[in-house]
Amino acid sequence: MGASDMLAHVDWPAFLFAMAAVELTPGPNMGWLAALSARSGRRVGLVAVAGVTLGLACQLVAAATGLSALLAELPLVYQSLRWAGVAFMLYLAWEAFNDDGSASTVRGDGREGFRRGFIANILNPKALVFYLLIVGQFAEPAAGAIWVQIVLLGLIHLAVAILVHVGIVLMGASLGSLLDRWRTALPVRLGFALALAGIAVWIAISTQPG
Repeated sequence: MGASDMLAHVDWPAFLFAMAAVELTPGPNMGWLAALSARSGRRVGLVAVAGVTLGLACQLVAAATGLSALLAELPLVYQSLRWAGVAFMLYLAWEAFNDDGSASTVRGDGREGFRRGFIANILNPKALVFYLLIVGQFAEPAAGAIWVQIVLLGLIHLAVAILVHVGIVLMGASLGSLLDRWRTALPVRLGFALALAGIAVWIAISTQPG
């Protein structure tokens, strides 16, 4: 079975919207990359993006193998994962609304930026939970190996993440503090929080068994 056949069941508009909404939501990676690029330039920012991406890729592999084993041993865990996914999206919505920029940003230059970006994401439990509970919602056991589906879907998420992060670096290097003031504005935080809450509702409705 080819990759296209294995993912034929995926609701692509919903999946891509969910991935884009999560990545565009103001958060630690966005704030740090914007500040780093504004201070040190786009080259340093792009090196940091590589570190962030590598950290996320490691989390993806861990999630794919872990969830596959979990579902193989405990098929009834589906409902628990389903509602945990809903709760996680609601948590991200609340976090997006509360991100007023008061937390200090991670600093780094060159190789230090790469290292910090990698460590911040490989040690971030939310990245693992994201792949387990959100990306995993779009995998279908009947379509083939769960871990393969999660890896394929996760690679698409990484592509979206790279596009968003590179865009943040380019804008951060050009716009400086303007981007940070935009991402922490109340209407922006409220808009992203509502979008993430909407995704949570969609997951709850669309993943009902039967």
